[in-house]
Parts: sequence; C-alpha cells; structure tokens
Amino acid sequence: MTPSKEQQIWMYEHMLVSRYFEERIEEIYMEGKSPAFNMANGPIPGEMHLSNGQEPCAVGVCAHLLKEDIVTSTHRPHHVAIAKGVDLDKMAAEIFGKKTGLSGGRGGHMHIFDAAVNFSCSGIIAEGMGPALGAALSRQLQKKAGVAVSYLGEGAVNQGAFHEALNLASVWKLPVIFIIEDNAWGISVSKSDSTAVAHNDVRAAAYGMPGYRISDNDPNAIFAAAGEAIENARNGGGPSLIEIDTYRLAGHFMGDAEDYRPEGEKEALFANDPIPKMKIQLVNEFNWTRSEDDALIAKTQARVDKAIQFARDSEYPNPEEAMEKVFV
Repeated sequence: MTPSKEQQIWMYEHMLVSRYFEERIEEIYMEGKSPAFNMANGPIPGEMHLSNGQEPCAVGVCAHLLKEDIVTSTHRPHHVAIAKGVDLDKMAAEIFGKKTGLSGGRGGHMHIFDAAVNFSCSGIIAEGMGPALGAALSRQLQKKAGVAVSYLGEGAVNQGAFHEALNLASVWKLPVIFIIEDNAWGISVSKSDSTAVAHNDVRAAAYGMPGYRISDNDPNAIFAAAGEAIENARNGGGPSLIEIDTYRLAGHFMGDAEDYRPEGEKEALFANDPIPKMKIQLVNEFNWTRSEDDALIAKTQARVDKAIQFARDSEYPNPEEAMEKVFV
C-alpha cells in the first residue's frame, strides 16, 4: 500500500505542525525557569515530554483513521493528538493550564482528552491499552463502525497490561491495533537492559495476531503496515501489533541532561531527522518545489502561532473551580 501524493503531503504537513508546535512549547516552557531550573515556574509548569523525532509514528497511522476511530496515546502525545485532529487551540490552552483548554486546564499535556475526535492519553505507562480494548469491544458488541488504536512505548511491553490486552484482543478478535513506539530508551534505561527480546513484534505470534516491524522511522513504510492492519481490523480480522523503530530527538523530559546516551548518538539522530527526509522524498517523487514548501511551512507556522496566542490570551480558571467536573 503506497500513499498517494496528497496523503504524503498530508503526512508531511502534520509532521511540520507537530515539530513547530513543540519548538514553540519548548521555548515557552523555559520562560521563568532560569538561572536555576525549577519545573514549577513559568507559564507552563510541570513536566514536559516532547515527541520530536517520533512524528512518523503518528502520521503514518492516523492517515488511515476516521473521526469515529478511537486513539489512546502515551505521556508523549502531541504528535499523535495533532495527527488525529485534536483542536490545536484548545490543546495549547490545556498545556498552559487555561480555562479554554480541552479539560479546562485540569489535565495538562499528559492528559489531553478530546471527545470530538475520540482521542485521549495518559501519564501512566501502558494505561491506554485497557481503554482502547474497551472501546474496540464496545464497537464490536454494538456493531458500530470504528477501530481502536493504542500507542505505547517499548518499555510498556514489560507491564502486565500489555500481555493482558493482547490476549483479550485476540481471544475476542477485537478491531484494535497496538502501536509500539520504540525510541530505545525507557526514561534512561536502554531497551537491551530491560527487555528479553530485541524486537517486540515477535510477541504478536504468542497471541495469535499479525506482527509488523518498521525499522527505519519511515512514514511511508508505517503507512503501508498500518493500512494493512487497520483494513484487517475493519473487516473483522481482529487485532494487530506494529513496532516502529523511532527516536526522540530530545530527552525523556525537558531538563533531562541525557548523560545516559552514548557519545555521538544525538548527532546521529539529528542527521536522520525524518522531516527533511520527507521533504527530499516529495522533491524526488513529485517535484515538490521550494515555493510549495515555503507556503506549507508558513501555513503550519501561522496555525501554531495562532494556537499559542490563543493559549497566552486565555484566562486561568478560578481556584474555586478546582473540584468542578472531577466526577461527571
């Protein structure tokens, strides 16, 4: 399954939006946090996990999804949220803790929830697998359209929830696809030091489902594998698992010194940045021009700048509203 020119441009555009959005968030996050770093200070307090470098994992899958399809993501969610169509203005406001945010500023960047496009994420490792399973089961029992996609990191496969979810998904033949974003590091622990198998796609066979491995962070290769898995799920063929060899260009969180990385690793990752590679591919395959590229970059930056301004201009919730909407 090869993506069309329009699909490749869509993927490239959403990768650009995600990257520029995170660059702006990174810049603003550091406001008020110097000379001594204190994550409680500044307009965006708390932890911040950036997904730059992992954008192909989002666009290659979400290019196939419809509004009624469900996605659960991880504590590193921005790229997936953007590709699924989460309202960018409201997401920015949520990250800033503002009243106009998706959850009124209560959730922050690790708990983005947008019912309008069936997207949610969680800061708890492997937590999204159960809800994705339940969503897929509800679709099956009600005979409704829609598949569920659950994103997780390679470290999450060592949680019990991973094995329970895969087992039940296969037993009940549910329309769910599990996407493992393997960025090689579980915080500061390398995959080789934590996981018994080199590639987690082999675990799929133990639960009677297809397993795919994408080894080069290529959005077109991800698109092909995801298309096959999603079509299989839509046609009643049950679950699939896809592991993608990807990478984070930043640390585990903002402020991470990254002294656990081997010398030269970061430089090699930046040299393999998927966004410039996607641009070159568009040039080679479709004669993508400089003016087209400049226009698309300007469009994405304007969209992000508007969202950031919306977040900055929005009001904070009143303290007395803290307990509202906790139980609904």
